[in-house]
Amino acid sequence: MNSRHSLWFIFLLGLLWGRVSGGSRGPVFVDVTRESGLSGFKNVQGSLAKQHIIETMGGGAAFLDYDHDGDLDILLVRGTTVERFREGGDIVCALYRGDGRGHFQDVTEASGLTARGWGMGVAVADYDNDGWEDIYITCYGPNYLFRNLGNGKFQEVSVQAGVADPRWSVGAAFADIDHDGDLDLYVSNYLEYDLSRLPDRTASCTYRGFDVFCGPRGLPGSRDALFLNDGKGHFRDVAAERGIDPESLYGMGVVIGDYDNDGWPDIFVANDLTPNLLYHNLGKGQFEEVAVLAGAAFDENGVEEGSMGADFGDFNNDGWLDLYYTNSSYQTNEFAVNNKNGTFSLKSYALGHGESTWLYVGWGTFFADLDNDGWEDIFVANGHLYPEADRFDMGLKYKQRKLVFINQTAKTFRLANDEWGTAVNRPDSSRGAAYGDFDNDGDLDVLINNQDGPPTLLRNDGGNQNHWLLVRCAGRESNRSAIGTRLLLRSAKLQQMREIKAGSSYGSHCDSRAHFGLGSVDRIDELEIRWPSGKVEKRENVKADQILVIEEPEGRR
Repeated sequence: MNSRHSLWFIFLLGLLWGRVSGGSRGPVFVDVTRESGLSGFKNVQGSLAKQHIIETMGGGAAFLDYDHDGDLDILLVRGTTVERFREGGDIVCALYRGDGRGHFQDVTEASGLTARGWGMGVAVADYDNDGWEDIYITCYGPNYLFRNLGNGKFQEVSVQAGVADPRWSVGAAFADIDHDGDLDLYVSNYLEYDLSRLPDRTASCTYRGFDVFCGPRGLPGSRDALFLNDGKGHFRDVAAERGIDPESLYGMGVVIGDYDNDGWPDIFVANDLTPNLLYHNLGKGQFEEVAVLAGAAFDENGVEEGSMGADFGDFNNDGWLDLYYTNSSYQTNEFAVNNKNGTFSLKSYALGHGESTWLYVGWGTFFADLDNDGWEDIFVANGHLYPEADRFDMGLKYKQRKLVFINQTAKTFRLANDEWGTAVNRPDSSRGAAYGDFDNDGDLDVLINNQDGPPTLLRNDGGNQNHWLLVRCAGRESNRSAIGTRLLLRSAKLQQMREIKAGSSYGSHCDSRAHFGLGSVDRIDELEIRWPSGKVEKRENVKADQILVIEEPEGRR
């Protein structure tokens, strides 16, 4: 081989090696749990054998900024064991203060978050409009409301505030359902379940020929709660008078958003083995349950599903919220596309979420633009209920990998696990999942709470190769957390919409800042902000690649 051919061969080999070694790779998720300081947390959920249904449920996760320093902090919800619960239980959550550089310090005890019980989920919002984010923890009763005192400490006020629901709660979400300027609270409840009178393990049920714990079928459900905020720090449960969950279905994940674009927040509840619920807000917090009519109660054959987590998002950038919710194995996750007339069409198979989700038990999930290309992707955390699943020999596993679905400009989604690194393929029995930009570099990272082990913190490396924008909103006339605010972004190449929410996924809470991936767009023609108060403002010629803070203007609408 002469020298010219040798050089050509080396050049081609270099190109090939660059592709194989990742020189031209897109973004990946890197597991940074240990180096971040989170590996000491363990979400104990009963016994490893999972002898009772309560041992399979909890594990919410949250990104928040409790100290208002601009760096995201982390909260993880933990369970306990039956034996320890009878003695008071374990501390229901752990709070980690972030430094913005990827390190988190455990400040649980110093912050006063030391209430004990059996933790399930979390939602975060400023319920008293004092400028500081408060924390609501759902539990196998009672639940806890921690008021942020603004000095790094919290005060537990659930009894005084009227939200210490004694039932078995799972999901929670804040929203200003009546547009009075303060945040109300929806809580999903699961079963009427007495830990002092647990069924004998010898009376187990069977699944696929194996003895497993019993439930939820055959057990009484528990009615959801809708707590109305009086603006003075107290809530009142108005579920009965507003027609909320009269049949006491098996409530799991909750998400709130304006799916019909009428300006009022609507409520979706994912229910386990019972019909899902969709509450259309008729105005001023009066609701009509429309899930069957809207096409969100059952699967496409009219069959109830084992729904767990849920999220609203605008995957096709048409300005209407679509709905995604996770289900049990031998069911697909449901992708409900908004028809813009008050109904949804189930499009899981058409959009690449049918066969890909068939063997998984899905829990936490969310819409998020993971690669910053201007189209929202979907992330799903999975894990089976039964440890016996490893012996079913039907393709099922107890510990399951995560699923990363990349949006192909709304035509379909591509299951892209292998492209996003080995961390997403590592199996766990996962529950809650949330997104947030913990290092403020413009791409979205992921937090997952796993059963009986440490959490998983996935840092997004390379998602910010495209342009981006993060927007933190603060209300004045509207609620201080700006929950329900809509942001519409317009440029020559992109039109996107985001709606700020508090509580979603499965018992979890995502970064409250609105995130936009912008692809190659480095400047936005117009950013329109529609506040819950009815005020509308516009920003023009907005530069990309920044964290923008917008406060609601004073004065008339």
